[in-house]
Amino acid sequence: MLFHAPLQLALALAKAAIGRCDPNPRVGCVIVAPGGAVLGSGSTQRAGASHAEVEALADAASRGASVRGATACVSLEPCCHHGRTPPCCDTLIAAGVAHVVIAVQDPNPLVAGRGIALLRSAGVEVTVLAEDDPLAIASRELNIGFFSRMTRRRPWVRMKIAASLDGRTALENGASQWITGPAARTDGHAFRKRASAVLTGIGTVQDDDPRLDVRLVPTERQPLRVVVDSRLEIAPQARVLEPPGEVLIYTAKELIGAAADKRAALNELGVAVHVCPGDGGKVDLAALLEDLAAREVNELHIEAGHKLNGSFVRAGLVDEFLIYLAPRLLGAGREMARFGPLASLDDAVALGFHSVERVGDDLRIIARPTGRADF
Repeated sequence: MLFHAPLQLALALAKAAIGRCDPNPRVGCVIVAPGGAVLGSGSTQRAGASHAEVEALADAASRGASVRGATACVSLEPCCHHGRTPPCCDTLIAAGVAHVVIAVQDPNPLVAGRGIALLRSAGVEVTVLAEDDPLAIASRELNIGFFSRMTRRRPWVRMKIAASLDGRTALENGASQWITGPAARTDGHAFRKRASAVLTGIGTVQDDDPRLDVRLVPTERQPLRVVVDSRLEIAPQARVLEPPGEVLIYTAKELIGAAADKRAALNELGVAVHVCPGDGGKVDLAALLEDLAAREVNELHIEAGHKLNGSFVRAGLVDEFLIYLAPRLLGAGREMARFGPLASLDDAVALGFHSVERVGDDLRIIARPTGRADF
């Protein structure tokens, strides 16, 4: 394809927006002259700031380049609605670009082909890659959480697990730091950086006192930290409540009496508390995901213990397993996710390997449930 190289560059720029632009999708734009020379490029900035197309046009202007008659290669369909910023389609039309090449259509119902139609109605030639084109697939994967929120009204749920080769995430006494090596831990923080929110359970907070922030890789924003705490037992001194970043606690407890006082104390620390009751005095996890989507969470990264992991698996709410396997055997200990027992092997959660890679001394496996309808 003639515009394969600039679209690849646009995707690389889009990846650079990870950890910056949420809840907006990660988008890159490269503007090329009829002869193929790059006139300008850019990627999506923080929410409320410039989109990729505006950044690319500004870059071209800073170089003194005219974009009239040029081609804009964009990793996602330009927006055509007024949100936090004006429509990018209007900006491209006003700039005089003659052709727009788009890797994949925007799933946002406010766009979803309307941007393409608007450009064409203004006389701009538009090319959209086939859905099975590798660059279209790559753009969709890069924004898989945004696609999930727009089409399913729930985040893309990624469950991260660090385990021994025999599937143990901790010893029987709860000791788990560290099963995997430093390269795997750094890689895990890169996935935290991808996420809009990082979730854990009160058991992990009490046992490990984690911070759940991104600190092993550079980032421009910290993800929302989420704690599932059915009985609102969290201690005000827990490290997960400390800056930087915001914290949200989901509880099933009615906020009256001592619980109301506890919420007030947490609110003073800047921590939000949301009541989301389910069966058996537990938090309703499906309702939790719906609420997070309403809060514009695209990717939810779970780092929890075997009990909460099991609850998410049992409910069929996990879209992707991010598993780091260390080359060691621990014997008796805590499993990856506690659910079952199953009556038959046919009842097993069937997974397909999305990727398998070596990370330092450990193995990183990304697996997704099979047989699930695409979105």
